[in-house]
Amino acid sequence: MMTYYILIGGIALVSWLVSNKLKSKFKKYSQVHLRNGMSGAEIAQKMLDDHGIRDVKVISTPGMLTDHYNPKNKTVNLSEGVYSQRNAAAAAVAAHECGHAVQHAQAYEWLTMRSKLVPVVSVTSGMSTWVVFGGIALMAATGVAGGIGFYIAVAGLVMMGMATLFSFVTLPVEYDASKRALVWLKQKNMVSQQEYAGAEDALKWAARTYLVAALGALASLLYWALQVFGSRD
Repeated sequence: MMTYYILIGGIALVSWLVSNKLKSKFKKYSQVHLRNGMSGAEIAQKMLDDHGIRDVKVISTPGMLTDHYNPKNKTVNLSEGVYSQRNAAAAAVAAHECGHAVQHAQAYEWLTMRSKLVPVVSVTSGMSTWVVFGGIALMAATGVAGGIGFYIAVAGLVMMGMATLFSFVTLPVEYDASKRALVWLKQKNMVSQQEYAGAEDALKWAARTYLVAALGALASLLYWALQVFGSRD
């Protein structure tokens, strides 16, 4: 178990460092005010309009970096620091979230796949580690390597595998949304060269948070898989 705690601790540390870096980037580019004077909400609405999307609403949501697109009720939810602000960071985040709305409207395959995984992952992700651990404990208690304990542990690994798959499917969804955002900002001349550079840098760091999460999920899955199949040997 010590190896597992070290692994989780290392992942948590990297995640914390990347998250802090993202916050510092957001703070930095929040000082780069847009020459066009548009707010994040106005940027979002214009991007939706430019893509012919009329059934998505842009709304404000409490908190910092809580921005997201909700495909169920078709809303672009912008945090308080994005919705009303008029800077490069706000433009980047607003355009990125609208990138998800464009994906939804165009039935982007990776977003469709992620949406299908959501119901499964929401049920299994919280219990997967406990199921694996319980199965291993049962194997140890009974001294039977291939008994019911093994199959319980494998079931837990399948649950964990679904969460890991979800994390990796999320990567192309997030990277593509950022790409769509940056292309639109540039093509429509929404930002200056300096503002564009800030928006691009901020979105790169945002994407890295998802990359760290995916690698962490994979590392955890591999660790527990080794424990389960190692115990069987």
